Amino acid sequence: MALFAIGDTHLSFAPGIDKPMDVFGEEWVNHWQKLYNNWIEEVKEEDHVIVAGDLSWGLDISEAKYDLDWLRDLPGTKIFFKGNHDLWWTSHRVLDLLYGEEIEVDNGNGHMVKKIISNPRMNFIHNGAYILGDLAICGTRGWICPGTEGFDEHDLKIYKRELLRLRASLEEGRKSGAKEIIGVLHYPPTNDKHQVSGFTELMEEFGVKTVVYGHLHGKEKFKRGLKGVLNGVEYKLVSLDFLDARPLRIR
Repeated sequence: MALFAIGDTHLSFAPGIDKPMDVFGEEWVNHWQKLYNNWIEEVKEEDHVIVAGDLSWGLDISEAKYDLDWLRDLPGTKIFFKGNHDLWWTSHRVLDLLYGEEIEVDNGNGHMVKKIISNPRMNFIHNGAYILGDLAICGTRGWICPGTEGFDEHDLKIYKRELLRLRASLEEGRKSGAKEIIGVLHYPPTNDKHQVSGFTELMEEFGVKTVVYGHLHGKEKFKRGLKGVLNGVEYKLVSLDFLDARPLRIR
């Protein structure tokens, strides 16, 4: 069983959704077909794939479902994290019910209560963690970091909220007793100067050794992302065009 990661699938299969990405380079021409071919070649049914945000251009869940269905039918178990363009991303309950079902079970006291049985192959991580044996996969969307040009009070508010969400996810991973934690962000973990941030400090605090993230598109933007080791943590850019639409094996 292998673990892969890729971000920014930016799918748009819903009728009326036309969002070509080739403005960011030739890597985006028919990018969905390249992704399909590479995914089929690399990923087996028993494998797991982290998708680090910006899954779909759909504006609501009914539009996004066209793209999620397409991802569902690819090999492997999917572990989804939210990106800044995932406007369709709604509550944990709605997402779990999208591919799962709600049943009634006895709570042990003779009372029937409702319980959601989610699809084990379609996992939407929302302030929690995905546990895979002795491995915990933890993360959040993230945000631009202090020191970024134009960073203001509004950004600071979102940045602090995302730090709380990342801590909650990492704490759940730690509670599971996992021996290893892999961190996931959609946004880069630092500013363009690759200075430490609250995100990098949390990854260090919880002993994370590998972090994957996306969001950056185009050769000039790739340079802005931290790649390599910072304070004992390895950071990997996994945006689709950086990987040429081929999921990266990370474990």
